[in-house]
Order: sequence, then structure tokens, then C-alpha cells
Amino acid sequence: MKIYTTLQKGEHHLNYCEDYFFVGNIGDSKTLCAVMDGCTMATESYFAATLTGKLPRKIVKEKSYKDFYGLEVYASAENCLKSILADLFKELNTARNQLMLETTELLTTLMIMLIDKNARQGVILVVGDGLVSINGHITIFDQDNIPDYLGYHLHEDFENWYNTQQQKILFHEIHDIIVATNGIFTFMPIDKNNRSENIDPVDFMLSDKTNKQNREMLSWQLKHLQLNYGLMPADDLAMVRVLA
Repeated sequence: MKIYTTLQKGEHHLNYCEDYFFVGNIGDSKTLCAVMDGCTMATESYFAATLTGKLPRKIVKEKSYKDFYGLEVYASAENCLKSILADLFKELNTARNQLMLETTELLTTLMIMLIDKNARQGVILVVGDGLVSINGHITIFDQDNIPDYLGYHLHEDFENWYNTQQQKILFHEIHDIIVATNGIFTFMPIDKNNRSENIDPVDFMLSDKTNKQNREMLSWQLKHLQLNYGLMPADDLAMVRVLA
């Protein structure tokens, strides 16, 4: 199984990239992947996305330790992901209290995926909007530019919040799995010699495997679209792709 990642600042964002991604392993059998998209209209939204991306690293390390010593056993990938999200809620609330953060400083979407490599199955939960592709089947989560950010719910009881989540996908085969922030829909021409009519950038990013031996395949795809077709995303883009 190979995992490819990329992070691209959008052409319309002058100073910071407000997206982020994370990939980490829990023992030898499980992999956690996530992409985040900070709210542009919030306060320093790159911080919210980065913080929400950094905390899973701590959680994954703790769960790897417990996995090694057999201290935690999960009946399914979904149960494992739920436990990770519960820990993330606690860590975000701790950071909010210690740093005295306002809600506007914690607004980011979250697309989080747990893969069980032994069982060859997994689960994806989407908080907000973005794109998911499961072995070629594409699901677009569109909340009309008003995403239901995770930061809005940190004061709630986690169990109650989790039980209301509808944007969840379970999968039982792993061939080509993709999660991407909605920047993937914003490719635009950046020069007068644009030849974008010859290519669909979204389809190219989701389906092309020409350079799959290169661990920087997704970044290569972005460069290919820029240099050969004059296309770049207007909005920030974070993307994780898993090929088995």
C-alpha cells in the first residue's frame, strides 16, 4: 500500500496556506489519514487547520504504544476512528482552555480516514465539505460554503455529537482511496497560453497513476497541470491518496 500526499497554497491566498494534512500509523495494521481546511473568514484559520492536524500525531503515538502492548483492541475500523475522534475532542478542548482560544480561532473542516490494512477495510468521516473517492466512486460533500466546522461543537458531549454525524463512508476494499479538500474544484487558468480545454484537472488528479512510483506523485500532478496546461487551484488544496 502506497500513500501519496500534497499541500498546495491557492492562487487567491496571498500569505498562508489554510489547509493541512496528516498521515500516521497505529502499529503495523492501521493507518490514520486526515485533511483539514481552515475557514478563510475566521481568525488565522491556518492555525486551526494546523492544530487539528498536529494533535492526531500525539494521539497516534499514544495508540501505537497501547497497540504494541495489547492495551486497546477495537472490533472495527469505525470503533478505532471513534476513539481517535474522542481523543481529538479532548485535546482540542485542552488547547482551547490553555490558550484561551475563541471559537473563530478553531474553525476548520476535517476529513478523517482510518484504514485497517489487515482487514483491508476502513471508514471515512467528513466534518464539513470536501471530496472522497472510494475505488473510483466519487462522493462530494457540499455545504454551500457554510461548512459545519468542528470548532462549533467542542462544547458538546462527544457521544451526542458523534451519533448525529451522517457524513460517514465505510469501505471494504482498498484499491484507490482519496480524500481532498474542496480546493480540488477550483483549478483556474493562470496565463494567456492556457490549454485547459484539453484536460479535466479534477479527473486527472483523481485518476492518473502515470507517476505512481514517485512518492511525490500528487505534487508532480499539480506541477504537470501548471506547466503544461496553465492551471492552478485558486483555493488551497490538501489531498491524500492511498493505492493498494
